[in-house]
Amino acid sequence: MQPGAWPASIPAVAHFFDVAGRDGWEFAPGVTFLVGENGSGKSTLIEGIAEAYGLPAEGGSSNGGGETRRTESPLSEWLRIERSPRAPRWGFFLRAETMHSYYSWRDDLPDAPPSLHPMSHGESFNALLDEALDHPQYVAGLACLDEPEAALSFSSTLRWLASLDRMRSRGTQVICATHSPVLAALPGATILELGEWGIRESAWEDLVVVRLHRNFLDAPQRFLRHLLD
Repeated sequence: MQPGAWPASIPAVAHFFDVAGRDGWEFAPGVTFLVGENGSGKSTLIEGIAEAYGLPAEGGSSNGGGETRRTESPLSEWLRIERSPRAPRWGFFLRAETMHSYYSWRDDLPDAPPSLHPMSHGESFNALLDEALDHPQYVAGLACLDEPEAALSFSSTLRWLASLDRMRSRGTQVICATHSPVLAALPGATILELGEWGIRESAWEDLVVVRLHRNFLDAPQRFLRHLLD
């Protein structure tokens, strides 16, 4: 890693490496949410972690995935994932904006399951949830989720919330980058808020995104008055 070079120039990524270089960075068991503004480093971190774990950069499972054009940061090359010798090797990376390449890869498999391409964005994510994430077959391992709420309605987001709880009860470790205050409300989850300060652990009610949503829903006209003048 070159200090100051992208993505180490992002405060959260620099903080991550500062801590990891001294003591190693250990994610808590269960579900960890990475929350922060656009550009805070959430997706960069989760993409690097997923790729360092051996998952396809554009999304997919431990068995493989599609690939179009390399656009990811070199972060995965700077990371070394440590796990216990008997830890499950299964993993899945859901990267919201590039899952179409995984769907195409899946379609080309022998005895391919029903295609996800004809489905709506949200329907395909819910199908993935049932088939590849919240499935009793995958009793442990690592699930990296990059903004899954991008495809989800409110009711589907609640469905994912319940599934994340089941997944962690089976021993799956989940790291999820999100802008959703609904997902981040999962009881017992670890919340890491990313920003110009780097990375800090936060309670749900103290998150900036929660405060902003509350303020908007309480009085949308206050925001609209400034935005639409």
